[in-house]
Amino acid sequence: MKQKLTKTFFLVIVSLTFVWSVNAQTNEKELMDAIASIKKSFESYRHKTDALQKKIDDIYWYNKVGDVAYVDKVYMTGPPLAKEKNPTAQGAGNPVKFWSYIFFPKNLNPSGKYPLLVFPHGGVHSNMNTYYTHIIRELVSQGYIIVAAEYRGSTGYGQGHYKKIDYGGLEIQDVDASRQYMIDNYDVVDENRVGILGWSHGGLITLHNIFDSPKNYKVAFAGVPVSDLIARMGYKTQGYRNLYSADYHIGKTAYANVEEYRRRSPAWQAHKYSGTPLLIHTNTIDADVNVLEVEHLIKSLKATGKKNFKYTIFKDIPGGHSFDRMDHKKAKEIRLKIYKHLNDYLKPNKPFKNLRDLQKAGYRYN
Repeated sequence: MKQKLTKTFFLVIVSLTFVWSVNAQTNEKELMDAIASIKKSFESYRHKTDALQKKIDDIYWYNKVGDVAYVDKVYMTGPPLAKEKNPTAQGAGNPVKFWSYIFFPKNLNPSGKYPLLVFPHGGVHSNMNTYYTHIIRELVSQGYIIVAAEYRGSTGYGQGHYKKIDYGGLEIQDVDASRQYMIDNYDVVDENRVGILGWSHGGLITLHNIFDSPKNYKVAFAGVPVSDLIARMGYKTQGYRNLYSADYHIGKTAYANVEEYRRRSPAWQAHKYSGTPLLIHTNTIDADVNVLEVEHLIKSLKATGKKNFKYTIFKDIPGGHSFDRMDHKKAKEIRLKIYKHLNDYLKPNKPFKNLRDLQKAGYRYN
């Protein structure tokens, strides 16, 4: 879809340029204004298609996990905007509103208590979608309740929510607000058994949460976590850097404000780690989060002197960035280790004993 839009946009620009070249009376400013107007229209169209895709995927959730989980989507609030265009305008300073998915085991006992997993999705601009189907099935089947926030900057909720992004900033508090929402609204949630897990950008959010609010989480898993934004700006493309230096986001490059990028980077904030049991995974052939970022994180955590974190640097596992979220046998074996780490501290009702348990729960057949 995005490639088609890019090609169409290119053809429109070529056409406008041709018209301008043959019409000596065309004003250059008028041409630039026309191009800007077309670009704005295409941006609006992209957000509308994202919203449509999100609505379709919402229906797909029920199809994929509805046999083992009660699925709902609830509306909640986090902190106000990081940047207010007009601090004195009506509504300025109000909490940011966002949706969160919640998944309950279908065999849940209303009078019982269940552990909660907070599950921030990945992506600079992305959302919680059925890419995580098998993982949700595997977790719910063990007896976990799950909350997954569509924090500020997530896609599928229009341009306004998209531009509220605060990567490595207030989105962290959005995710923690989803934890508190579950405790406040559901008696079946055991507030003393709350864990957090996430991959990639979700791994970054996981790390910041246990650094900033260690008492809120009993255990954590960070898979291929974005860990060093300063290094990341060095090895990524200019188009990727532009996502962060956009005026509605950080607003400056790492070159112009290195301290701000440091503040948002877990590897540079590891001194705040107080010992929440933590497992970290990375892969040497990750084409998204280069292993050097996670190696920096690991070295920084070691420097804290805390002994409660474990890590594995996997070598050349198929799937690259998604290696332990894939559906091949090796990925399932690795996930079994992740679940054991979580289960040791959260004690779900039906922890997996072996790969066959995982296979049956996640894929319906053993």
